[in-house]
Amino acid sequence: MKNLFYLLLVFATTQTSAQQTSILFLGNSYTYTSNLPGTLYNLALAGGDTIYHESNTPGGYTLEGHSTNNATLTKIASRDWDFVVMQEQSQRPSFPPTQVTNEVYPYAEILVDSIKSNYECTEPVFFMTWGRRDGDQSNCQFYQPLCTFEGMNARLRESYLEMGSDNDATVAPCGAAWYQMKLNNSTFWNGLFSSDGSHPSAWGTYLNACVFYATIFRQSPVGIPYYATIGQQDAEDLQQLAEDIVLDSLSTWYIGHQDVVSDANFSFAGGLTVNYSSNGQNATEHFWDFGDGNTGTTENPQHTYASGSTYVVQHIASSVCDADTSYLEVVLNPFGVGISNVSGLSEIEVRWKNSNLIVENLTRERISITLLDVSGRELLNSTVEPESTQQLETSRLSGIYLVKLEGMNEVSSRKVFIP
Repeated sequence: MKNLFYLLLVFATTQTSAQQTSILFLGNSYTYTSNLPGTLYNLALAGGDTIYHESNTPGGYTLEGHSTNNATLTKIASRDWDFVVMQEQSQRPSFPPTQVTNEVYPYAEILVDSIKSNYECTEPVFFMTWGRRDGDQSNCQFYQPLCTFEGMNARLRESYLEMGSDNDATVAPCGAAWYQMKLNNSTFWNGLFSSDGSHPSAWGTYLNACVFYATIFRQSPVGIPYYATIGQQDAEDLQQLAEDIVLDSLSTWYIGHQDVVSDANFSFAGGLTVNYSSNGQNATEHFWDFGDGNTGTTENPQHTYASGSTYVVQHIASSVCDADTSYLEVVLNPFGVGISNVSGLSEIEVRWKNSNLIVENLTRERISITLLDVSGRELLNSTVEPESTQQLETSRLSGIYLVKLEGMNEVSSRKVFIP
């Protein structure tokens, strides 16, 4: 039997395109003040995405009101929405838990049921709002947490997260971003409010739009050249804050928990036989193109090749509502050397920090570094000497990339996210 040396390079690609994303906003003045839908539209457009949006946001409206409102129900039924955003009246979710259970949660469930009944693939999104600047002084005497911004904001966070969990929905964590801004810079935080200490200013709405951009597109708003009316430096600071809050904690906000993810891999099975596996999530169907004219539809197929060669294997994971594709480049060469499933290149550390991709080589050989985008296009090339560190400047890059590492007899790859 021939000995084979297997090299693996994985390209994981999320299905992104310039197609239009449709969003329906259901809320009140917290949504329409400073035009959140329009700000998000312009931000996304500058980032290369197109949004179609509609709204029903009467002043002071509640989820209870929306659950029976003819305009709301008509808009829900008017098309197959990608996202429907729901924002409760600003005080209600901050009230005592028993009161919220009776006055808020039932109507959140009714609205989500209406949304899903219209189109099962719509993603419901709860718009987590923020505490009032000085707390809710009109109700402070009845419930102590409402006496401060921090206490009110914490109750809002708890209630919105419970609505997300109970309804299998996503939460856009705007309130969490407002809280973090107070910790970072109380003067800037104060400027997120309009003069009434409740509604958002243009700065507050811009921050909310950045949070929604990261929530909906699962991408960082950092670097998008749209600054509304607030100036470039403030806009960039708010973009960074939104990235930190959303993309560092996706699971906390239930973002992407229903997305289909293809994470294909393989292992040596002896001879020319390869075991393939899908390590992703939420797929109900699988399609494999083994690169030699043969295909398969099981989740974890085994395939035997006719000869040693280079094969580009495609895996499509899908559900009724979503799909994702990944590629494996498998090189089967009869080098006549021993087989090792443990790569010595595992001793190389790859990380991103302060606009630099840092590669730390703990081995005793010189390593070649290639940075590729998800289509396989080479962006950067360099080398790192034995037992040393190399930094690659990546300030112009953002997204998911592959780092290809090549030693004398091995090739390895790492996935890296550059914010």
